[in-house]
Amino acid sequence: MDTQNLRTFLTLANVKNFTQTASLMFIAQSTVTNRIAELERELGKQLFVRSKKNLSLTREGLLFQDYARRILDLEEMSLREINSQDFSRAPLRLGTTNTIYECHLASRLTRLLKEDAGYSVNLTISHSVSILQMLQDGLLDMAFSYQPLQRPGFACQRFHTDPLLLVAAPGNTLSSRGIRKEELPGLNYLFCNFALQEVGQFIRELFPPYYQFPFEIDNSTKLLPYLLEGIGCSFLPFSLVQPCLEEGSLISIPLLDFEAPRINCYQSYPAGKEPAFSLVQGPK
Repeated sequence: MDTQNLRTFLTLANVKNFTQTASLMFIAQSTVTNRIAELERELGKQLFVRSKKNLSLTREGLLFQDYARRILDLEEMSLREINSQDFSRAPLRLGTTNTIYECHLASRLTRLLKEDAGYSVNLTISHSVSILQMLQDGLLDMAFSYQPLQRPGFACQRFHTDPLLLVAAPGNTLSSRGIRKEELPGLNYLFCNFALQEVGQFIRELFPPYYQFPFEIDNSTKLLPYLLEGIGCSFLPFSLVQPCLEEGSLISIPLLDFEAPRINCYQSYPAGKEPAFSLVQGPK
């Protein structure tokens, strides 16, 4: 399968315009048309629905989009390794969520690099679902995620467990007396979409269906600045807010009639190929 055709397909799927795709890729518009036609012939499926005003992906096009990205990722990874000038270093490809990186991996990787343990580290930061898929595609040696990978051929171990705390800036009127479950929808709650299975479900069930939060974000580390400015409150992992609690810039609000679950993060890797396990665990 021609990777140029795949790149053209992904660009067209993104901008949904043949002229813009040709401009972005510095090729003629007829080349875009020919590449898409060739790809559709090869797959035996129509990838786009074309009309005078609109261009959209078919059901098959939507399904193929993810596979096309993964094929190109594999190509890029293989070329990078083949053309590496330093074969004396063992490659170590790690994938992690941003919060796990900030809370647990950054200091460990700093120590690893300072010790110059002979590894060539490639780090990918993304969401749990994405990095677990990359691990299964052979693009990573180890993945750190909030979701366990329960698939044959892979080992999965709990890496760390965190309490989940409701935090806000000092001076919050709830800090002294705590809060009851029924009071939460009345707060200025800043929502982080953890997508952490039972944890994400726990937080959503604290609020009415289709509740409109004043602010939503999918990265918990990016939520901290708003809380530190005194805007609202939110549930966050203890490891993330620990420095703020210790310096007094955030406080933990007691939960009076309910308990928050604990957050587990996991490390997964191909069974029998445990890479640099001891180098990314232990004290920070």
